[in-house]
Amino acid sequence: MSDDLARLQTTPRVAPMFRLQWEEVQQSWVLLYPEGMVKLNGSAGEIMQRIDGKKTVAALIAELETAFEATGLQSDVLAFLDIAIAQGWVKP
Repeated sequence: MSDDLARLQTTPRVAPMFRLQWEEVQQSWVLLYPEGMVKLNGSAGEIMQRIDGKKTVAALIAELETAFEATGLQSDVLAFLDIAIAQGWVKP
């Protein structure tokens, strides 16, 4: 659990070679990079658009829970961030 507590205090940012953009044709958020594009599902888009390099993961989760009137999103957000970091989309 202490590992999760440490992760909640990090301030992730979108990796420099990626740019988040709403793609009207796709009706979704996408990550653009020199070799192509990653189409994000709704949840991933909501998380990614809140990653600004200033907000902690804990603040990001709180913002999502408020926006969607939900609780218990921590494990889902952390799981997504694990994937995003492994893919190189996000820097911790």
